[in-house]
Amino acid sequence: MSIEDYRNSRYSNNKTRIKKKLVGFINKVLLTIVMFLLGLIITNKNASLKSLINKYIYTDNIKFIEMKNIYNKYFGKYLGESTNIKKVFNEKISYSSENLYKDGVKLTVDTNYLVPTLEAGIVIYIGEKEGYGTTVIIEQINGVKAWYSNINPKDIKLYDYIEKGALLGETKDNKLYLLFEKDGKFLNYKKYI
Repeated sequence: MSIEDYRNSRYSNNKTRIKKKLVGFINKVLLTIVMFLLGLIITNKNASLKSLINKYIYTDNIKFIEMKNIYNKYFGKYLGESTNIKKVFNEKISYSSENLYKDGVKLTVDTNYLVPTLEAGIVIYIGEKEGYGTTVIIEQINGVKAWYSNINPKDIKLYDYIEKGALLGETKDNKLYLLFEKDGKFLNYKKYI
C-alpha cells in the first residue's frame, strides 16, 4: 500500500465516522422533538395527566435534599463531595432577644454578626424578600426550608451544599430574621433555634 492509498483510506474512514456521528446526533434531536410534541398532544387531550404535570412541575417545589439522598443511596457520594472537609467556622446562633416578626422571628444580635447555618442543606434562594431584606433560603436535610434574612451572604452560590454550623454571611445591622417553612406552611421557630 502506497502512502497515497493509506491517506485516501484514512480520509474515507474519518469521513465515514463523522457521517455516523452526525446521523446519530440528528436522530437524537429528531427523537427529542417527536417526544416533546407527543407529550404536548397527550397532555392537551388528557386533563388528568395535565393536572398531574401541573401539580408536580409548576406548583410543587423540587426537593433537592431528597434527590441528593436518593443519589447517595444508589451511587454513593458525588465526585465534588469531599470527605476531608475541615470546618473553620462552626458556631451556633447567639442572640440577646427574640420577637415575633411576620411569619417568623426577629433576633437581636451583635452588629455585623457572623451567621451560622442551623442545619446542613442546599441553598435554593439568594435574593431580596419584601420586609426582610437580603435573604438566603436553605432546604435543610430534614426537609424544612430555613430563611436567613437581613444578611450579606459570603462565598455561597445557588445550589451549594452547606454544612451545619458553616458561615452563611454577616448581618447588615443588629437584626437577624429567621423563618422556617415546610410544605408551604410556616413553622414555630422555637423548635429549630
